[in-house]
Parts: sequence; C-alpha cells; structure tokens
Amino acid sequence: MQPFSVRSWPKAIAHVDADAFFVECERVTNPSLRGKCVVVGKERGIVTALSYEAKYKGVKRGMRIFEAKKICPEVIVIESDYEKYSMFSVRMFDILRSFSPAVEEYSIDEAFVDLTGLRRVHAASYVEIGRRIQNEIGRRLGLSVSVGIAPTKVVAKIASKWKKPGGLFAIKAREIHRYLGRVKIEDVWGIGPNTASLLKKIGINTALDFALRDEFYLRRFLSKPYIQVWHELRGESVLDLNLSKREYKSIHKAASFPPTSDRDFIFSELVGNLESACSKARRYGLAAGRVLVFLKEQQFVTRSFEIKLTSKTNLPIMLIPHIKSAFDKMYKRGVLYRQTGVILADLGTKRMYDLFGGLDKTKKAIRVYEALDSINGKFGRGTLHLAPSSIYFNRNQHRKTADIVKLASID
Repeated sequence: MQPFSVRSWPKAIAHVDADAFFVECERVTNPSLRGKCVVVGKERGIVTALSYEAKYKGVKRGMRIFEAKKICPEVIVIESDYEKYSMFSVRMFDILRSFSPAVEEYSIDEAFVDLTGLRRVHAASYVEIGRRIQNEIGRRLGLSVSVGIAPTKVVAKIASKWKKPGGLFAIKAREIHRYLGRVKIEDVWGIGPNTASLLKKIGINTALDFALRDEFYLRRFLSKPYIQVWHELRGESVLDLNLSKREYKSIHKAASFPPTSDRDFIFSELVGNLESACSKARRYGLAAGRVLVFLKEQQFVTRSFEIKLTSKTNLPIMLIPHIKSAFDKMYKRGVLYRQTGVILADLGTKRMYDLFGGLDKTKKAIRVYEALDSINGKFGRGTLHLAPSSIYFNRNQHRKTADIVKLASID
C-alpha cells in the first residue's frame, strides 16, 4: 500500500498520558498501596479510577463499589482527593514545558506537546526526547506515563495507547498506514459511538478504512470536525494545539466528608467550595454570571439551587449572601449530608460592576482579593480565607499536611 506521506516527521506531536493517574498519585503518597488492587471513588459509591491490578481482575470504571468488591474482594477503596491530583497535574505540566513551550493541557492527566524542530535543541531524536520526558516525570513525581509520538494529534493519541502502561511508541508519517488497520473506527479519538455506527453502515470498520475513503464521498455524510479527523489520520496536521487554559465553560469544586447533619460544618464546606472555585476563576481571569450550589445527602439524593447574577464576579464576598440564602432553602435539619459543591457557570473574561451604587465596594473587594491571592500563593492555599469557611480549610489542611510534605520532597 502506498504511504500517505514520503516524509517521516513533517511535524512531531507527543501525546503524554499518565497511567492510572489518580491511583498512582495515591501510591506516591502511600507506597503501601503499590501492587494492590485499588479503586478511587469511595465518596460517590462508583469506581472513578482504578489500578491495573484491579482492571485485570475485571473491575471497570463506572462500576458501583459494591459490584467491584464482589469481583475483587481484596480491593482497597479510596476517597477521591482532587486537590492532590491537581498538585501532581500542575507539576507534570511544568515538566513538559521544560521540554517544549508548546503544551496543550488536554485534561488533568494528559497533554499534547509539540516537539517539532526540537531535536537539535535537545540533541536527541524525537523518540529519545519522549523517553526523557517519561524518565523525568518518573524521577521527579514517581508517576508512570505513556507517550505516543506522531505527525498529528489524532495519530499521537493512537500511538500512546499502543504499549500502555508505561509505553513509548512513535509512528512516522510514512508508516501511518501500517498501523491504522489494527485500530477500530470507534477507538479513533473524535469519533463517537453514533458516528462510528454510521461509518460501519457504509463499510468503514477501521481507521485505515476511513483514511482511504475519498474526501468528497465522506463529506456527504460527515461534518467538518470528522473531515479534520480524516486529514489527521492521513498524517496531515490540521488540529492546532490549544495553548490557552482559559477555555473553561464552568468551574466545579466539591468536597466529600463523613455523613453529618451539622449545619455550621456543612455551610463551611460550601463556602470553602466557593472560595476554591473563585480562586481558580481569578487565576485565569474569569468571572461567573451564574452559580450553582448543591448538597448531596447520605443516600446520594442531591438538592441544588441556581443563582443568576446581575453582574459577573469572581469575588466570594460578593456571593456569600446569595450562597447563604440558597443554603437555607436546601438544608433540612436532621438529614445527613455527605458532599457539598459549587459550580461557576456563564464564565467570561470581563468582570461586570454593579451599576447601582456598588462600584466603590467592588473595587475595594478586588484590592482585598489581589492581596489575599498574593499571600495564599506565597504561603499556601487557604492561608487567608473567609471566616465561614474556617472549618473547611482547617479540615483539609489537617488531612493533606502529610501529602504536601511528601510532595515537596519529590522534586
């Protein structure tokens, strides 16, 4: 079969995918978990992440915890710790940027890295650069990552799964056709189940079948995003790396805790969620036009309330009265609650001022939070916080102190 390209590396895109990321973060801070069947998601009652040991026993993501225990009685179930995972994620992306300034943070545990033209800079081949990335992340963070290198993002995604976990696989442009025949069409990044079903009806079962079809024929059935995937499978890079992190549609912060009906405790958790969400919004220059708050009961019944704002903001002090009113409407005395959460929605890059007399107050609040962010950035998250969230930050600081100390010693 004739290759799609005669060149080896018109571009070199690496897809870096952390292996069993949440579980491995837990293992770094608790080495006794190594080699054991571990699942994360205790607070939700659902397997949200799992170790390869648990996977080999038949446990699957999305499975209820009680089902996982039936399949694998020895499984260790852990509560999710997204603050810990976020800390590892930030450090991993920093390491990637030491190899290339062009890094797309695709999700908390995976990224695309443009290595094009950097062989001379690193005095190494693209494969060797990929190996150095793996080694550096392993040395500094204790995490295993799989790396796929290819001329396009879509093919790099395919390559990173080729030898997972801990694999390194490169697919040159002139060799792409040799591998696509072994990739099912439903396993191609960007092809959803409905589109895969449609393509199978017209005789396209593999990525190679798709890449070999005529573009004009495919346009009869598919829209632009799928034609872009078609180009990418043929080694033609059309999907640029998104180097901006300001593409958030919403910011979600939640906290789980042992079931309780303590009103002050639960409200503190909710305000802590609000402060964490607003801190992230300010970090990326975003402000919310809507706020959704929720309380989850012990039996997983969730009560929520939506707050529509007259002006966008990312300042907790401006939102506390709204949050308090929503909490009073949702909270039921005597009911046990296990989780609180806040979602900032309708995000924009411009903060709107209240036109009815609140301008001076808002400006003062902005200056206060600029100082607060500076102090928290220097001395640690939650060093300064609103009084109602004291229980939340004290609880989380106590729970994470050991992990933070261990993280600090990894580098």
